[in-house]
Amino acid sequence: QVQLVESGGGLVQAGGSLRLSCTASRTIFSVMGWYRQAPGTQRELAATITIGGATNYADSVKGRFTISRDNAKNTVYLQMDNLKPEDTAVYYCYLRSIARIDYWGQGTQVTVSS
Repeated sequence: QVQLVESGGGLVQAGGSLRLSCTASRTIFSVMGWYRQAPGTQRELAATITIGGATNYADSVKGRFTISRDNAKNTVYLQMDNLKPEDTAVYYCYLRSIARIDYWGQGTQVTVSS
């Protein structure tokens, strides 16, 4: 059983920064990333990163968010800068194992006040 531990959410003013982290208990993951879901909307991609370091960002976060990973620690990070009120959402850690099994974190709330 893989366990995911997320941290780093919170309340910040517009223009501020937060850093999310997600650590998995075991297994090597081909893809690690973050999705987000605002109230009344569908869950959407924020950013992903492959084991080789290739990244993919939603257009709405490009230039403001930076995803990275530490394979030795099985940890993925999301540095969020210049946050906007529309970034307010629950952010979910997403991991895909080498065996193509998907795992989701419980979610961490990010709230950006104007």
